Amino acid sequence: MFLKTVLADGQAEQAVIREMKARAAGARGDIEQTVRAIMDDVQARGCDAVCEYAGKFDGKAPYIVAPSELEAAYAACAPSLTAALEKAAANIRDYHEQMLIKSWEWERGSGETLGQTVRGLARVGIYVPGGTAAYPSSVLMNAIPAQVAGVGEIIMVTPPTENMSIEVLAAAKIVGVDKVIAVGGVQAVAALTYGAGMIPQVDKIVGPGNAYVAAAKKLAFGTVDIDMIAGPSEVLVIADHTANPTWVAADLLSQAEHDRLASAVLLTDSMAQAQAVSCEMERMARALPRWEIIRESVAGYGCAIVFEDLKEACKMADMVAPEHLEVMTAAPRELLPYLHNAGAIFLGRYAPEPLGDYMAGPCHVLPTSGTARFFSPLSTDTFLKKTSIIEYTRDALQGYAQDIIALAQSEHLDAHANSVAVRFAEEAQDEKC
Repeated sequence: MFLKTVLADGQAEQAVIREMKARAAGARGDIEQTVRAIMDDVQARGCDAVCEYAGKFDGKAPYIVAPSELEAAYAACAPSLTAALEKAAANIRDYHEQMLIKSWEWERGSGETLGQTVRGLARVGIYVPGGTAAYPSSVLMNAIPAQVAGVGEIIMVTPPTENMSIEVLAAAKIVGVDKVIAVGGVQAVAALTYGAGMIPQVDKIVGPGNAYVAAAKKLAFGTVDIDMIAGPSEVLVIADHTANPTWVAADLLSQAEHDRLASAVLLTDSMAQAQAVSCEMERMARALPRWEIIRESVAGYGCAIVFEDLKEACKMADMVAPEHLEVMTAAPRELLPYLHNAGAIFLGRYAPEPLGDYMAGPCHVLPTSGTARFFSPLSTDTFLKKTSIIEYTRDALQGYAQDIIALAQSEHLDAHANSVAVRFAEEAQDEKC
């Protein structure tokens, strides 16, 4: 059978989770030592080091892509593509404007004013891959939430491949990225982290990349912020007997084609459904250009598990915490209360995963490898920083003075206690006189 199928027995579920964790580790590999050396060199030598590594790995020195080149790329794209990119951009912007958090203040009591300022970061860097594939949608999904959040400057880096993707450059033109720099790999992440010549230091680096880029982002964290360490792509589909097996198979294949480490998992309450999906997957996959990649990803990290009850399948889905979770059942919303861990949940037969990848509006940069248990999708929140505001009158502070002093003294921090006490010491002395 093309998609290996097993009955749920506890052990099968745990085996899938173990495989997915091993898959994430395999995607990164033993590369951190190499990446660390490049990062350290760029920190020490700046632009000279970046240019050396760019010459070695990119084949040319970094350069700023001129606005005229972005315009030419836009003009060279098919009108149907630019129209689709512009429609997607509008949907992404609409969605993220709905979730934007505003600054606020609150008067808790007489003389007590508390609040929070919410501001966009000053400068962010967006990494856009340009190796085996180019993703103009990633430009939109990373840049637009940053713009909505009020980021001051957006720097996009992308490898200067032999034929730099006109689609990626067209997307940068549509969004209005402030600066596009042709540089890729670890050297690009290092330059954004420390600053190097024409490439300024940023506050945060976002965007997907290969295992080397992921390792570089991991090492950059702390000097700058990052969005997440993304692993291989994954989809988990919960389907009952009413789901169209051709549609389910097509959705599973949409992730399996990403790379050999991609994961496609089906959870169902019907053995007949599992078998039908498996047959459809093989039939369709053999006709796809990325057949060899699909075959390896399905053999290594694809499976179907058959449950007696779909609520048990929901428990399994929560343990996996997949990047993409589709629910293709007769009443998908009935299962939603039982699903807590997923990057994005797609409800019903007309919400396939590619809808989220390209057009719906929520960002397709999602937590992978089980990290949806504690990470959220990239959004406007990713690009915001929050600062607490505290303003008290004299009387309001005096009402808490002895409590603050008691807490500070319990921690043996006498200077903390004194910081409050001195504000009322002169009055206490006057009263004695």
